[in-house]
Amino acid sequence: MNGLRTVLTTALVLALHFFDGQAPAVSAAARPNILWISCEDIGPHLGCYDHPQATTPTLDRLAAEGVRYTNASTVAGVCAICRASIITGMYPSTLGNQFMRCRVDLPAHVALFPQLLRDAGYYCTNNSKTDYNITGNHGRCWDESSNKAHWRNRSNPDQPFFAVFNFTNTHESKVFNYSRPKSLSDAELHDPAKVELPPYYPDTAVTRADWAHYLDNITAMDKLAAEVLSQLAEDGLADNTIVIFWSDHGAGLPRNKRWLYDSGVEVPLIVRIPERLRVDGQGTPSTVSDELISIMDLAATTLNLAGVPIPDYMHSRPFLGEHRAAPRQLLHLIRDRMDERYDMVRGVRTARYRYLRNYQAYQPYAQVLNYMEQEHTMQELRRLFAAGQLNPIQARFLAKTKPYEELYDLQEDPHEVHNLIDEAADDRELSLVLGELRAAHENWALETRDTGLIPEAELQQRAAQIGSRWAILQQENAEQLLLTLMHTNRVACNPHGDQSVLLQAAQHADAAVRYWALIGLGNQLEVTSVNDNALATLRAGLRDESGSVRVAAARGLWLAERTSEALDTIRTAALSNEEFLSLQAVHLIDDMDDDAAGLLPVVKQVHDRGQEYPTRVAKYLLGLPTK
Repeated sequence: MNGLRTVLTTALVLALHFFDGQAPAVSAAARPNILWISCEDIGPHLGCYDHPQATTPTLDRLAAEGVRYTNASTVAGVCAICRASIITGMYPSTLGNQFMRCRVDLPAHVALFPQLLRDAGYYCTNNSKTDYNITGNHGRCWDESSNKAHWRNRSNPDQPFFAVFNFTNTHESKVFNYSRPKSLSDAELHDPAKVELPPYYPDTAVTRADWAHYLDNITAMDKLAAEVLSQLAEDGLADNTIVIFWSDHGAGLPRNKRWLYDSGVEVPLIVRIPERLRVDGQGTPSTVSDELISIMDLAATTLNLAGVPIPDYMHSRPFLGEHRAAPRQLLHLIRDRMDERYDMVRGVRTARYRYLRNYQAYQPYAQVLNYMEQEHTMQELRRLFAAGQLNPIQARFLAKTKPYEELYDLQEDPHEVHNLIDEAADDRELSLVLGELRAAHENWALETRDTGLIPEAELQQRAAQIGSRWAILQQENAEQLLLTLMHTNRVACNPHGDQSVLLQAAQHADAAVRYWALIGLGNQLEVTSVNDNALATLRAGLRDESGSVRVAAARGLWLAERTSEALDTIRTAALSNEEFLSLQAVHLIDDMDDDAAGLLPVVKQVHDRGQEYPTRVAKYLLGLPTK
């Protein structure tokens, strides 16, 4: 299919539909108001989700008045990626904005969904977080986006509204910079001695205090939600307003936030629908639904509830309203660069199982992130790991590498600490599950045109040439390229894989394939004997036209104990004006440890230049304060 032709067609259809003055599908008088109450960095640790230490009377009451979803999940375990998926209704991995705090141009046919509501006559407000991972003026899709934004600011009280209130007091930073919430009484504070810790945390005073502070912040957030709901009632709007409460990812603590386990992506989701607005029994009070819901689906669902057509390009599906979609059978999950550290993980979740593929299995789980290292629990994990005082389940998060695949039975292992990949080899039922989820992931990657296997520096360069990162994989050869990338990566992550595959891939016309080929050769030469063909290929890679490929070649030569041949390439890349190429190089300098001692002056230069993410790695390498 010609992707660009499809885009032009879609854009034309949208233009004709939304801008020709055609009446919306639902009359203005009948359209509901829609209120979102969102918070940051919490899992389903609410009283209505049967959490034993939770104190959340407001949200518990909201659940009693509506529907509580028990299988709601974000696309990613971090805020910007989740919010990018919601505002566009698309997987960020399709748009190329799956990297934490990137700024990406959207293709012309993609609208931020509140703009579609505005075009249909809604008054749209956001109070006030955006964090959409896109360039341009985020405010263009809102009537008002500020800490003063409110439905009360609309000039016409009869105009239907879509209002968003984002509470930030539960953010990760409010745990490691804990200050007792002023709204809480002594009786509402959580006793660290009584909290229940997950098994992947050591039981210490530090971890208990962090968990108690996390729960304190949730209780304080519950009071903020009460204020907004009270205002709705005061204005006499509760009977014509659908209320949706959600979180942008799981708990803001290590091995939760940023990761694709339920601890990182499972979130509370509560929807209250007034009786006069219910369709087909949807919204019956005190209902509990185990339907698989992606929080990305809030986009299409909100449009559907408002009677606004859902654009064909959206991956988001409506789970409520007259034209609700069939329930999802699978949830797809993504993890890429988190702040200053590269990684790539993809996941598939069913009602019972989770499958993860670690596309950079040669990297540790807990790479050093300046922000995450401020967490007291993270510091405690590193301290006890160094002292040999963590049990195997707890120590796994600090391992030097990851398995290429992970499989968990969520029914038997809700904390996801027992990887079943090895057992699947001897268990027919598990083997079938594994095969189905592998195929589901790969089919999804092809269908959605996952850009994750293209290095970020390459994405940046190609987007500058053709208009957007999205457009890169809308070419006619995209499916074959993705298949080649996945196959090359699979071999690259196996130190004992077929080297001939890598040698052939190193000659490929696409730089992303060559990149993974040289990454794989390095992984092999670290553990096997060096051979002339592999060395010659790596040396040739130092002259590649792609900076990312050159750094991959330098990495391979270092792992083959030919460090002196790699230093000039690393030095040049680290000082590149291309931030993400520089970041790739300083990552390598960090990996090289003492072998990179001669590059310390380069690290100092990287620090002084002030590029955001390379500077963070440089601070760590130079032992400078991270705050």
